[in-house]
Amino acid sequence: MGACCTKDSINGGGGGEYMTHDKDERDSNRGDDGAEIRRGDDGAIVRLHGSSAFISMYTQRGRKGINQDAMTVWEDFSGEKGLVFSGVFDGHGPFGHRVARHARDMLPSKLSKAIKKQQQPSHLQNGVSKASVQPNNKEGNQRNPLVSRWEAAFEEAYTDFDRDLGFDSSIDCFCSGTTAMSIIKQGEHLVVANVGDSRAVLCTRGDNHQHIPIQLTADQKPNVPSEAERIKKCQGRITTDKEEPDIFRVWVPDADYPGLAMSRSFGDFCLKDYGLIPTPEVAYRKLTRKDEFIVLATDGIWDVLTNKQVINIVASAKNRSMAAKLVVKLAAREWKRKFIGLTIDDCTVICLFFKNPPLLSKSMTNVGRRSMRSHPELAFSRSCRSMGIDRKIGEEEGESVNRESKEDRKGVKVLNRVNSMMGISRTTRSLSHNQKAPKFFYEIEARESGTAMAKGKKKKN
Repeated sequence: MGACCTKDSINGGGGGEYMTHDKDERDSNRGDDGAEIRRGDDGAIVRLHGSSAFISMYTQRGRKGINQDAMTVWEDFSGEKGLVFSGVFDGHGPFGHRVARHARDMLPSKLSKAIKKQQQPSHLQNGVSKASVQPNNKEGNQRNPLVSRWEAAFEEAYTDFDRDLGFDSSIDCFCSGTTAMSIIKQGEHLVVANVGDSRAVLCTRGDNHQHIPIQLTADQKPNVPSEAERIKKCQGRITTDKEEPDIFRVWVPDADYPGLAMSRSFGDFCLKDYGLIPTPEVAYRKLTRKDEFIVLATDGIWDVLTNKQVINIVASAKNRSMAAKLVVKLAAREWKRKFIGLTIDDCTVICLFFKNPPLLSKSMTNVGRRSMRSHPELAFSRSCRSMGIDRKIGEEEGESVNRESKEDRKGVKVLNRVNSMMGISRTTRSLSHNQKAPKFFYEIEARESGTAMAKGKKKKN
């Protein structure tokens, strides 16, 4: 997203000629629900848009021009049955949309090759030491060679992709780049890799069956002590503007550019000698029966919604296929409400569910039904426990507002997106302040379900 760079000479122009879709998007097959589906390496099912029984995806362009976000889900990834790869990519700079799409298309293949390379005995022996991991202490001793292989592969693939990007003359990456949030899941094993400030949040159930958010990644900002230390050692500058005292940016030593509001990314080669790195932070989690789904989203979501709010929206969706769209629509509404007159950021969400849906609604597409029959291993548990549909979002948020952690409160600050965002209160209110919020969700679901039914009838006729 271009707002990461502050100079008009960097941000201005460059996007107009790329307003059309890339060729690979035009050639994608479209499912019955408008989903964009194609075949990837080793026969993997690649989804660029749409939903299935266990996946909900949605992206919406902000008001800054072309949508610089990209997303993808690969089922049967790397030729392994039940292995799922998901990723969201948030571009910035004049050619950020091209970098994000390139990462969406090429990074999974890089990762697949790295995983297969790690299967060789010589790599397996050093898999743990080569991976840059931050394991959950309680689960770290339960990791197996398979997971260690994934962790090492993530670091290798991310580094190789960024190096190759630097040699690709078809994309100008000097002052353009992208974040990358990716996960691999197979059964009870989940590995998360993050570069930048997109975020992965897991929803689990507490002892009283309440929804609990667990943030699996850390936002990589220039003011994070460990990140700042590395940048300063490399002579990079970290400063804030008087107009944006809460937004820390990275600059080259002797000039006022590019003003990048994150400490790691793909591309942005003007800063690669000054502390910016593409190395992912990798973490592992062993899923339990209490874990229900994971949400991957670009920072346009987390700038205005808390972790708790997002998982409540997803858990309360009557139809899983609508979950990602509900989050995006509410985030857009919150941008308009909190920051009147300012530019809304691009918003992208992927929801990956671990359990069978409680009930297949009539609006479930044939693509989704086939996906569930063909890939039952996507579900971690066969439990059909209700996901709390009968609870009103407003009531849950009202009960949870006093229990929100400091992490959640940090997450709702507008961290570093729109340059003109200054002199505005960063105080975030609970969704429950607006009693029409639940109605808003249901209106969207009803409208979209009606549209889907109308398209179905038209197709039959």
